[in-house]
Amino acid sequence: MLKFYFNGSPNPTKVALFLEEAGLPYEPVKIDTRKGDQFAPDYLKINPNAKVPAIDDAGTIVFDSNAILLYLAEKTGKFLPANRAELLSWLMFVASGVGPYSGQAVHFKHFAPKDQNHDYAHNRYQYETDRHYRILDAHLAGRRYMVGDDYSIVDMALWGWARMVPFKLGDDAFARYPNVKRLIDEISGRPAAARAIALKDKFTFKAEMDDEARANMFKHMTTKVA
Repeated sequence: MLKFYFNGSPNPTKVALFLEEAGLPYEPVKIDTRKGDQFAPDYLKINPNAKVPAIDDAGTIVFDSNAILLYLAEKTGKFLPANRAELLSWLMFVASGVGPYSGQAVHFKHFAPKDQNHDYAHNRYQYETDRHYRILDAHLAGRRYMVGDDYSIVDMALWGWARMVPFKLGDDAFARYPNVKRLIDEISGRPAAARAIALKDKFTFKAEMDDEARANMFKHMTTKVA
C-alpha cells in the first residue's frame, strides 16, 4: 500500500486531497516537523530535502507535493486536463511561485524575528504573494477551473495554499481575489476536501511553537553560512 508521509500543512494537504478524490488506498505516516521527525535518518532516505510530503508507492519514492500530484495523476489517469502545456505552465507557477512565496509570506508575517531586516523581507514577500494571487484571479475570471473545463491537479495544488490566504495576507485579503475565493470555496465544499483537512486530526502533532519547534523548523536562525 502507498505510504503517505504528511502533516497538516498546505503541501501535504493538497496531496491528501488527491488521494481522497481518487479513492486510492494509502497508509498515512505522521511527520511532526515541530519535533524534528523530518531529520530522522529513515525519513531522509525517503526525502533528502527533509520536508513534507513524500510518498513511497511500493518502492517508487516521490517527494515535493507538485511532483507527487503529477505522478499520481499520470499513474491513475485522473484529474489530468487535456491541455498538457497549460497544465504544466500553471502547475509550475504554483510550484515555483505561489507555494514558496506564500510560505515565506507566512514566515515573515508570523514567525520571523522583528530585527532591522524584517520590514524589507516582510514587504517583499507580501508584495510578491499578492502579485501571484492577482495573476491567478485575473486568469480565473470567466473560468470555473484553472485549466479547461475540468477539475484537475492544478486546482488541488492551488487549493492547498490559497485556502489560507487570510493567514498570509490579512483577514480582508480574499476580498481582493473574488475569483480565487470562488474556486477555493467550491473545492473546500467537496467531501474529499473535508476528509483531507481532517486527516491530521487522527494524529497528535506538537502544537506549541516553543524553542524546540523553532529549532527544528527554522534552523537558519541558529546556523550561519559563510
